[in-house]
Formats: sequence, C-alpha cells, structure tokens
Amino acid sequence: MRPIALVTGGSRGIGAATATLLAGQGYDLCISYRIREADAHRIVEKCRALGANAIAVQADISLEADVERLFREVDQQLGRLSALVNNAGMLLTQSRLEDMTATRINQILQTNVIGTLLCCREAVRRMSTLRGGTGGAIVNVSSGAARSGSPNEYIDYAASKGAVDTLTIGLSKEVAKEGIRVNGVRPGFIHTEMHADGGEPERIARLAPQIPLGRGGKDTEVAAAIAWLLSEQAAYSTGTFVDVTGGC
Repeated sequence: MRPIALVTGGSRGIGAATATLLAGQGYDLCISYRIREADAHRIVEKCRALGANAIAVQADISLEADVERLFREVDQQLGRLSALVNNAGMLLTQSRLEDMTATRINQILQTNVIGTLLCCREAVRRMSTLRGGTGGAIVNVSSGAARSGSPNEYIDYAASKGAVDTLTIGLSKEVAKEGIRVNGVRPGFIHTEMHADGGEPERIARLAPQIPLGRGGKDTEVAAAIAWLLSEQAAYSTGTFVDVTGGC
C-alpha cells in the first residue's frame, strides 16, 4: 500500500514543493489550503500526474473544527494517515514588538502554535500503536527565526516557531514508544511568497550578503529535508532538527 501524507499549507512555497516531491516518491497526498483554492488544485494535478491519489481540502488550522474535518477527509478519501507535514503558518507585516497589538499576536499564535498542536493531536490519534495505529512520522516546519529571534521584524513569528520547536522535542519523547517519530525542519531565507506577506518581497536580496552561503534557499531544498525525515532512512531520528538556513 502507498503511504498517505497530509501536507498543511500545501498550495504554495515549501508545502507545494514538499507535496510534489512526496508524490514522486510514492505517497498519496492530501494538501490543505486556507484561501488559495486554485493554487491548491493546481498542485493536486501535479501530484496526480506523478501517479499519486491526491486531494485538496480547505481548512483554517487555527480552528479546531476545521482541523478535525480536515483529518476526517483524509480518513474517508485516502485512508490511514502515515505522515504529517505541519507546514501551514503565517506571518504579518514587519514590526517591532512595541508596535504590535494583542490581536496580531493572537492571530500568529493561534495559527502557528495552536494550529500545529491540533494537527499533531489528530495525527497521533490515528498513528499511535496504543490507539490501534501502525505508527508514522511527523515533521514540523519551524524556522531559523526560532533561533535568531528575528528582532525588528517578526519577534511574534519567531516566538511562535520557538514554541513549535519545544512541541517537537516534547512530543517526540511522548510518542516514541508508540511508533511515531517527530522531527523538525528550520528553513532560513527561502525564496517564497511569504516575504511579500511581511511587506518586503525583496527581503532575501537585502539579506543575502549576511548568509554564509551567499544566497537564499529554494523551496525544493527544504522539501528534500522534510522528505528525508519522513523516510525510513531517518528511522533512528526523532526529536531532532534539520536547519536549512545557508549557514545562518
């Protein structure tokens, strides 16, 4: 049987690259999206062209009901989940902390932290051998910002990704004896549309001189790290992180 993977936030960027790579490696796929329906279905068609049974499901992971519905759709349309890539996340316009509102901070934390926790919960309920599952692998997409703190730009985003790192470590220990591996990937300055969300589409060009490898990364380079952590080649890795940051 083909393994089944759920990639949240799979309509663009790292999520889309990961879904496409996994499809080529023999996975059947569900990608979730919040608002980019046309983009999501375009990625689904790419996955199907690679031989995968692929579906797209609209879901806002900050909402518990949406997360529960998303996983039920996977159960009903694809089967038992074996891999989860927690890629969905958000950032807002660059700002110093002193200018941030509680509304903004809550929005970031609700999606990046609570949404990731909820997706992990639903995956464990399906994968855990204590609950009749056959095990599986979870990869949480964190950020190099979790280590740098992203001062003057995205402290709230960085803090949310620090929480994701802590979740990854704790959950990996909690479910290690239940057949589930939990790891993280920390992308750095990757060429995706997310920089436009923060108000500076050319941010990587400005920061490239500070990156030891001298360039921004590709979404496919992050996808490769995610796919490795999901694979049997990483069978002895749990609670660990792969930094894809160009040396930062």
